[in-house]
Amino acid sequence: MQLLGNIIWFIFGGLWGAISWFVAGCLWCITIIGIPVGLQCFKIAGLSLWPFGKQVVYGTSSMSFLVNIIWLIFSGWVLALGHLISGILLCITIIGIPFGKQSFKLAQLALMPFGARVVSSDSYYMD
Repeated sequence: MQLLGNIIWFIFGGLWGAISWFVAGCLWCITIIGIPVGLQCFKIAGLSLWPFGKQVVYGTSSMSFLVNIIWLIFSGWVLALGHLISGILLCITIIGIPFGKQSFKLAQLALMPFGARVVSSDSYYMD
């Protein structure tokens, strides 16, 4: 079921979400200081392509909090708003609700991506 969900997601919006994360990553990588931020964007672009079967686990640290604030001011709110609007539109139909949930997961990740890890759903529930 995850494979089918990922294929449908990729065709109907996952590609555009991944492109937006990739563009944000390229813009952050222009400066040397922004390279770690850009690399995180590239990782999330991969999640945006195939979100089914993956969970996001959040950790806390003072450094990731500071970087998240800078991220939120410059890029995070735009990506989160795009995923939020997409999630609302997807949840209009019953069939779109699982896809809307994935979009909301990405919107939350767009707000605070640093300190978050992406893990397989199987390993997440085994811990």
